Amino acid sequence: MSAVEKLEEGSKAPSFKILDQDGNKVSLADFKGTKVVLYFYPAAATPGCTKEACDFNDSLNPFKKAGYVVLGVSPDAPEKLAKFKAAQGLNFPLLSDPELAVHEAYSAYGMKSMYGREYEGVIRSTFVIDEKGKIAHALYNVKATGHVAKLRGILGI
Repeated sequence: MSAVEKLEEGSKAPSFKILDQDGNKVSLADFKGTKVVLYFYPAAATPGCTKEACDFNDSLNPFKKAGYVVLGVSPDAPEKLAKFKAAQGLNFPLLSDPELAVHEAYSAYGMKSMYGREYEGVIRSTFVIDEKGKIAHALYNVKATGHVAKLRGILGI
């Protein structure tokens, strides 16, 4: 994969149309006029990703009150996402991007390093998209634990 420039605040959010956990097509255009928190995570039902998803779910009301919709994106198939959503009682859509096209458009896939070993993988990232479809915040290499609280602080909610 070639290196893609990270998205910056004020740039247009890349459009997408992918399947949700129920096999329904979801596009960014569906949320025009709404603020969106779009977060990318490596794999459903893993400890860190479960913690992050549950943190978003626990903070869903403050996000909704502030006018935000939360969407999670991973390379997992819709069926796996449906099981994960049901098992954790998540109340927001999980989107499937097995071809990694959306991950790559948002620069949320690329070279990573763990224990001195480099490999390609999902870069845990979160994007806040404003009502006009512009990137309000682009947060790369976020931590699974504590990230949602930090994001709420950034957004003042």
